[in-house]
Amino acid sequence: MSLRLYLLRHGETTYSQKGGFCGILDPDLTSEGATMAEAFAAAYRNLDWKAIYVSPMRRTIATAKPICEAAGLQMQLRDGLKELNYGEWEDQTHEAVERRFNADYVRWLTEPAWNPPTGGETATQVSSRAMPIIAEIEENYADGNVLVVSHKATIRIVLCSLLGIDLGRYRDRIAALTTSVSIVKFDVHGPLLEVLGDRTHIPEHIRNRPGT
Repeated sequence: MSLRLYLLRHGETTYSQKGGFCGILDPDLTSEGATMAEAFAAAYRNLDWKAIYVSPMRRTIATAKPICEAAGLQMQLRDGLKELNYGEWEDQTHEAVERRFNADYVRWLTEPAWNPPTGGETATQVSSRAMPIIAEIEENYADGNVLVVSHKATIRIVLCSLLGIDLGRYRDRIAALTTSVSIVKFDVHGPLLEVLGDRTHIPEHIRNRPGT
């Protein structure tokens, strides 16, 4: 048996539904986001979970709570799983950022691995704090199923780091919609992406809503 890492993005918030930069901001889930979290728990409650690692933000804790209760496991909070810090772009739309911070915005779009949002973090910095959590999981669990509940950019950066994809392309190569789950199997040849961004556990009337 191998270790399987399940990477779950949190449920819907007002920011994910309407757009705008939300990294260190700490919104709650919307009512639909809470339904998404419950739906994930219902679909995955019978999986034999070894551990559940969670970013210590309200939206991720609320997403993890139903599956933790169903599995009878305590969530393990890790700061390294927090979302990318968007600095002065927090709570701004893409249009406002492009207008107010044009040079930084263009650099970030071109190469986000090394160019941060104004006053924020690069993808390389996120990888540097998130990947030690993945290494911790690999060290503690040689096999079985481990859930990580995190955020859009962080999950995409972790997947790029695991799969050998240029971090500067994390926004172009990996999708991570709300309450989507990606599965990576750790085997003799290293990390293998088995599932990317699955959302079939979400009720269809919510799954088809606009927003990310």
